[in-house]
Amino acid sequence: MQALEVRDLAVTFATERGPLRVLDGISFALPPGRTVALVGESGCGKSVASLAIMGLLPPNAAVEGAIRLEGREIAELPPEERRKLRGADLAMIFQEPMTSLNPVFTAGDQVAEALRLHQGLDRARAQAAAVAMLEAVRIPEAARRARQYPHQLSGGMRQRVMIAMALACRPRVLIADEPTTALDVTVQAQILALLDDMRGETGAAVLLITHDLGVVADHADEVVVMYAGRVAETGPAARVLATPQHPYTVGLLGAAPRLDGPRGTRLATVEGTVPDLADPPAGCRFKTRCPFRVAVCDTAPPLLEVAPGHRAACHRAPLDQLLVAA
Repeated sequence: MQALEVRDLAVTFATERGPLRVLDGISFALPPGRTVALVGESGCGKSVASLAIMGLLPPNAAVEGAIRLEGREIAELPPEERRKLRGADLAMIFQEPMTSLNPVFTAGDQVAEALRLHQGLDRARAQAAAVAMLEAVRIPEAARRARQYPHQLSGGMRQRVMIAMALACRPRVLIADEPTTALDVTVQAQILALLDDMRGETGAAVLLITHDLGVVADHADEVVVMYAGRVAETGPAARVLATPQHPYTVGLLGAAPRLDGPRGTRLATVEGTVPDLADPPAGCRFKTRCPFRVAVCDTAPPLLEVAPGHRAACHRAPLDQLLVAA
């Protein structure tokens, strides 16, 4: 059984310009104890997907499709039932801890809140468990830090508090939405290693949302590449990064800086811009930026298997011969 299964998930916002469909039928599965990375440039729908899974979208959002947590359909649960899952079986680390943490409560109180709500601990036991959790995420002098407010903590410590909050009740699924944004490289490595350690200790499945392909290479088992609200490519991370089969994935990898390249080499770019989702192009949404575009791209491509477990939404996949010729 999958820890999390998303099938044909679509999200449409009611706006002044009319309906805006920002997710258009995405599907993926998250096995227990594994990390699946959701990648793509800003605006592709990664964070909207995570908020839809958590049930945290605003009232003007309409959600279609299936979201199953360990086989249980949760998309249509009443708000109160959905709330019981959040923080207990399903937890999330948000992008920016300074805006996600409550400035008027101490770090310890914010970690303890989940323990009191979901595990029924009294205040003293919850505080003690919160300090233990802060120690588990390697915050030094955890008892003292638990009494401090977010503004008194460094960025790395605030991120660790967020992780402690998310992991306090040992959730089965953890969503990490760009958990290292705005952190320096050393702290980023520490946070990602901490997530790997926690996954190993608790057996939780991790949905890692990022735009950093280096992070994907080092920490993800599977990868789902998104473009303009749709899945462009999906498969084992090592295979997708080594032999990408969608032109968008090829472009993302080409735009990543390399230390082993000749000095003075210009970075490749993906020409053009993301289409307006209020009026997306017919067929393949990447076609206006694709160097391999042909007439058939005016029809929407299916997500075809190009190798065992590796699928790409491109009429011209596999791209091996095209890439050699290019």
